[in-house]
Amino acid sequence: MIRVFAVVFLLLFLATPARAHVVGSGADLRVTQTFGAGEVTLVIAGVSRVPAPLRVSAQAVTPSSLRLELELRSLTDGSRSTGSVSVGQQPAALQALQSGPHELRVRAGDEIAVIPFRVLVVGAALWEMLLDGAFVVVGLLLVIGVLAGRLSRPIVGGASAAAAVAAIVMLLEPHLSAAQPEGAAPRTGLGRPYAQGRFSTLPARPAAGSEFTLALRLTDGSTGRPVDDLAVHHEASAHLVVTSQDGAVFRHVHPLRTAPGVLAVRLRLPQPGRYLAYAEIERQESGGQLLSGAFEVSGAAQPYAPAQEPAAPRLTPPTPAAASPVTIEVSPEGPVQPWLGMPGHLIVRSADGVHLAHAHGTRTEGSALRFTLTLPEPGRYLAWAQYAAGGRLVTRPFTVEVAR
Repeated sequence: MIRVFAVVFLLLFLATPARAHVVGSGADLRVTQTFGAGEVTLVIAGVSRVPAPLRVSAQAVTPSSLRLELELRSLTDGSRSTGSVSVGQQPAALQALQSGPHELRVRAGDEIAVIPFRVLVVGAALWEMLLDGAFVVVGLLLVIGVLAGRLSRPIVGGASAAAAVAAIVMLLEPHLSAAQPEGAAPRTGLGRPYAQGRFSTLPARPAAGSEFTLALRLTDGSTGRPVDDLAVHHEASAHLVVTSQDGAVFRHVHPLRTAPGVLAVRLRLPQPGRYLAYAEIERQESGGQLLSGAFEVSGAAQPYAPAQEPAAPRLTPPTPAAASPVTIEVSPEGPVQPWLGMPGHLIVRSADGVHLAHAHGTRTEGSALRFTLTLPEPGRYLAWAQYAAGGRLVTRPFTVEVAR
């Protein structure tokens, strides 16, 4: 019995904790992308075995007729499968021949995004095999005893030991980690260096009212090589916020991966002047990181009217203090639907652009959205509450004054 307890405790203490934002085997992967024609969430359905059809569907908050051309490619042997899908229609079935690293190439008109991901298949953990083996041993010993016409002391002892192993493993099951899925990347547990980011625009000096491309190039802070190991967090590889210096113009988009270490999105901004850009990213096995930059827009101002009315939020306390938590409640016009995996999002930027915060909302009993965050310094903050309701994405701006 001492050996039995030793094996069980080794299994318990060698268990590896689950990693944040890593999609498990059999689970769906949701990746939101902002194309020029609109924002789309691609849903890559999980599979339990390979070969198998990999079903890919496209969803959007606002109604859309966008059609996407798809190509699945295995990075192991180069095998490919193609198909197409329209937003809100039946999923495309692409053939996944094996587990492991893949790329999904998505074309919308002349825009192309390449989404790296892994096809994962459930594997068996050592403790699961131990549990199954213990039950098999108990069953075999009992059958042998019945066939022999009597249950001898060795048979009873062996069956009891195997049953004890099974019972202990079952009791410890909630604390034991699942098996490493087939096709998963090796776990290092060491984390990754911070990424360095550089924003650029094409053309270099975009004009107000004209479409341009905003790109972010990511390099490893240690090697200088392109960063191509972003984790999908809150249903996107990256969350990009663009605001004019005065806060009158606001965009929250999800850029396309166009090449290793390169994220890009098409924008059209109505006012000339200085714009601030903030990208929230998260590398595999590492924490979140915020990258910031700025660019200029030239030309004459274009007609621009915010789509929504400013919010009248409820603050607790009414006058928040710097470095202390504040709760902000915003009342939607109607029932909200999840967007990016959350009921609502709140982006808060200091007036000078130095600080940016992103909080996620929860629903209250009165159907309001509640956000809690801490603002670091006194002064004026610009805020934008976002949620999906009635088939549209709502953005409601307001300001927060923070005291010392």
